[in-house]
Parts: sequence; C-alpha cells; structure tokens
Amino acid sequence: METPTLAKFHAPEIVFGAGSLAEAAHATVRLGGSRPMLVTDPGLVEAGWVDELRHHLVEQGLTPVVWSELTPNPKDFEVAAGHELYRAEGCDVLVGLGGGSVIDAAKGIAVLAANGGSILDYEGVDRAPLPIPPMVMVPSTSGTGADVSQFCVVTDTTRNTKITIIGRSLVPDLTVIDPRLLTTMPDDLNAATGLDALTHGIEAFVSRAHNPLTDHHALRAVAMVTGTLVHTIDDPHEMTHRTAMAQASLEAGLAFTNAILGAAHAMSHQVGGLLDQPHGVINGVLLPHVIRFNAAADPAPFAAIAAALGLDEHRGPEPEAALAVADRVERLAREVGVPRGLRELGVRERDLTRLAEGALRDACMSTNPRAATHEQMVALFRAAL
Repeated sequence: METPTLAKFHAPEIVFGAGSLAEAAHATVRLGGSRPMLVTDPGLVEAGWVDELRHHLVEQGLTPVVWSELTPNPKDFEVAAGHELYRAEGCDVLVGLGGGSVIDAAKGIAVLAANGGSILDYEGVDRAPLPIPPMVMVPSTSGTGADVSQFCVVTDTTRNTKITIIGRSLVPDLTVIDPRLLTTMPDDLNAATGLDALTHGIEAFVSRAHNPLTDHHALRAVAMVTGTLVHTIDDPHEMTHRTAMAQASLEAGLAFTNAILGAAHAMSHQVGGLLDQPHGVINGVLLPHVIRFNAAADPAPFAAIAAALGLDEHRGPEPEAALAVADRVERLAREVGVPRGLRELGVRERDLTRLAEGALRDACMSTNPRAATHEQMVALFRAAL
C-alpha cells in the first residue's frame, strides 16, 4: 500500500485505567466548567455510574445538569431536545457518560450550542464553523471509538438514514477510559461494540487515507479484539480482558478517526438508519463480505492482517490470506451471537437499491480501497442477506 507523504494524527488527552472516573470531574474544572451537562442514558443511571460521576462533579464544586432522555442510535429530535435543555440551564461543558450513542448525542448538542439550527444542517466535513463547547467523554462500551474520534453519527428520522458529521472540533478535549464501566454492559452490547472496534481496525488499516501513524494502532486493535472479545462474554467481570478490550477500542478509535473508514461503515449506516438496529451487529454481518470485495482488488493489506492474527494462511498466496481473514471475522461474529445475514435483521430484497444509493453517498466510501458501482453495491448487500 502506498502511504501519503503528509500524515496528521488527531487525538484527545487520554486518561486510562481502572478507577479513573474521578478524572472527568477534574478535567471539567480545568476546562472552565461550572454547570456541566452530563449526557447519559437510562442504563448507565441504573448501573450506578451516573451517581458516581455526579458525586465527583459536585465534589469539585460543580453543579451538573443530568440529561438521560436518549435511545440507542441518537435521533435528530433527541439532539434538539438535549440542546434546548443545555441552553435553558445555562450549561458550559459537555460531559458524555455512555456508549457511542451518548457520546454522539453530546457532540451533536455541542455543535448546536455553538452553531444553532438543526443537527442535520451539518452533515459532511467541516460544516460547523464556530468553536464548540469543551467536551469530556467517558466511554462505557468497548468499541465505538466515539470518545476519541472526529465523527458524530445521528439518525435522520425523516429519511430513515444516518448522517455523518466530521470535523476536527469533534475530537473531545479529554477522554477518561475506566474499564470498570465495561463490566455492566449487557452481552449483546458487548458483542456489538467489540465487532465495531474490529471493523474500525480493519477498515482503517486498508483505508486509502491510512498512514504509518494509524497502521500500528489498527493492527493492534484487530489482534486484541479477535483474541479477547469472547473471553469478556464468558467472564464479564475479569478485569484483565476488560482492560484489553478498552485498549483495543481506544487504539481502533485512534486509527479510524485519522484514517477514516470504508464500505462496511458506509453500508452499516444505511441499514442502521432504516431499521434502528445495533451498529456493531450490522458491521459484524457486513464486514466479511466487504473484506472479500476489497481483497479481490488488492489482497496485500489483508495478508498483513492475517499475519497480525497469526493465521497460517499468511504464509501462502495473498488472496488466500485475505479470504482467511474474512473467514476468521465471520467465525468470531458467530461465536458472539451475530446473525448470519441482514435478512435476520429485517432487510428485504426491495430495500437493496435504496441502501446501495445511500452507501455510495456516505462519506466513508471515499476512503474505501476499492470503488464500487451501484450494481456492485447492490450485489454486496445481496451477498450479505
């Protein structure tokens, strides 16, 4: 793979380790906060993490406003509602405690706090011109990478699709990664977010925008997820594996926010917007098919992934190594309970043309290593049915 002569690497300040949750409160003070908005969801409230973080915030002399009116795959109207509360309460710093949906919603609120309008106005790259409020993120899942990324994904409920907002300002000021929070994830969410991290690592490594600064993180993430994810489902409270998955998610996030992604995400955004299904589960279904599609044009980068995974096929012809990677990903998806095809998630043959059109317009397609025609995209979706 050719590498660009100029490489950029965006990253927030990162605090990592069990028991680090209190650092989110210290960071909020450092960023000038007095009335932070704590964005979260009902599951995190029930698990007790919101009370723990609110205690730390109050201990630092802050007056937090908690907002948890969120559903998975944040909707445009939910972001609007959060922004209304942010303005009404005079908030100043966004603190996101949760998975990718919570963090994306917090980013969306920050965009609106500075720029106004509708969140749908900002689809695309660098469409939000004004500086947004400071952001502190605390991920509670191990996969989305939203806590370190320059991406914000929101569901357009009128068109039933997901829009992607990209911008350097969306990289949080600080992310606090406390692996303890991963122990309260349900198994299905654990599996979905883990497969999302795997997809981030693979797509970032083969991306047209990859560079030497992203490759190392991407390969490490792929190997760590593949070797660890099943263990976290079998033994949810074992902290060694939880910490490894937290690191894998982080490294995958650092890779993809700088190298961007590819066809699996472009396709997944369409299915997720249509059916409101878990993003990582859709990725788990699509990724093996996308690997085979991309490897047909250039198997070399997938042979490097095969080597990182310790697959015997990496010693053989590159096309065989690439197919072995696809098979290994497919096996992992089966092991953690992902459906065999999109049909099980509710996709029908009559949806394929529309899904293909949306995927080809998605920003992630611009960095997929192989271009696709509309017919090829329909065929790819059909293969994944």
